[in-house]
Amino acid sequence: MPGSHLSTILIVDDSPENISVLSDLLHPDYRVRAATHGEKALRIAAESPHPDLILLDVMMPGMDGHEVFARLRGDAATRDIPIVFVTAMDSVEAELRGLALGAADYLTKPIAPAIVLARVRTQIELKRARDRLAGQNAWLEAEIGQRMGDNLLVQEVSIHALARLAETRDPETGNHLRRTKSYVRGLAQRLGGHPRFAGVLDAPTVDLLARSAPLHDIGKVGIPDHILLKPGKLTPEEFAIMKTHARLGSEALAQAERDAEKTVDFLVLAKEIAHWHHERWDGGGYPDGLAGDAIPVSARLMAVADVFDALTSPRVYKPPMPYAQARDIIAAGRGRQFDPDMADAFLADFDEFVAIAEQHRDSA
Repeated sequence: MPGSHLSTILIVDDSPENISVLSDLLHPDYRVRAATHGEKALRIAAESPHPDLILLDVMMPGMDGHEVFARLRGDAATRDIPIVFVTAMDSVEAELRGLALGAADYLTKPIAPAIVLARVRTQIELKRARDRLAGQNAWLEAEIGQRMGDNLLVQEVSIHALARLAETRDPETGNHLRRTKSYVRGLAQRLGGHPRFAGVLDAPTVDLLARSAPLHDIGKVGIPDHILLKPGKLTPEEFAIMKTHARLGSEALAQAERDAEKTVDFLVLAKEIAHWHHERWDGGGYPDGLAGDAIPVSARLMAVADVFDALTSPRVYKPPMPYAQARDIIAAGRGRQFDPDMADAFLADFDEFVAIAEQHRDSA
């Protein structure tokens, strides 16, 4: 193979004469290394760059070829190196044993030079083909990963653009989107190990929940300014209109879901969150008066996050509530307004929620 990169072949044999014969045969076309015992063979094989092929004698004192083979296969760095057994045991049983172990081929002594060269050339070409394929697969995986990352980024930007649209109508919310997104993620991660939620809140779902959370109040774009921006307490009639933002948001997202050519997972969760995040565990919430487990998990998570943020954030009609007081209100709502296990998880990680609130604090 003149002019090409020489492949490396490791010859393992306790007989220097056998090594010399094979080395002389292979040397014109290959880079040859040699080891006269198993330990040295393992050291050489583990060195980088690794051999492209190993010709391994079976009958060696101490560590025999089968043990060397097992050790090579047990090491992640050497398990993919093709190995050809070379032995004086000329029997079908011995050959079948070697092939059954996973050897690439089997040569018997005394060697026939033409056969050795042909078998070695075949194994080297197969190795090169596998390496090329592995390189192509790695490139494809990287390309797919890049494309998926780009798609997720576009999705993330689109979600925040929609959420910001609602936020421009209610400018006092400031970093509300960032905080509630982080609250939902932290709470969902905490509950992922809880028996009630272990089958629901896996890592991909938690990620989808966090990405969907900013759309919880998207329906506020449909609320008139004189109600949405009113600095004081709403009248019962005004509050009834304000409550329609849950239905408006879910209907807008449901329409987007229908327009999509296939199911979009984050829209499914965003629709749930927008529709039901004002429901209460005891059934006293809106818009549908759902209770307990009838409220989707996504909406129950958002309920805790949204209430804590509303309590601890400044509004034109109220100052921010101290964190300790907000914690006591969440605790008092356990089993009434909030899923009891979610309230417990919030209380257990209370310091982390406070840290998120401080990190994304609204500017004065």
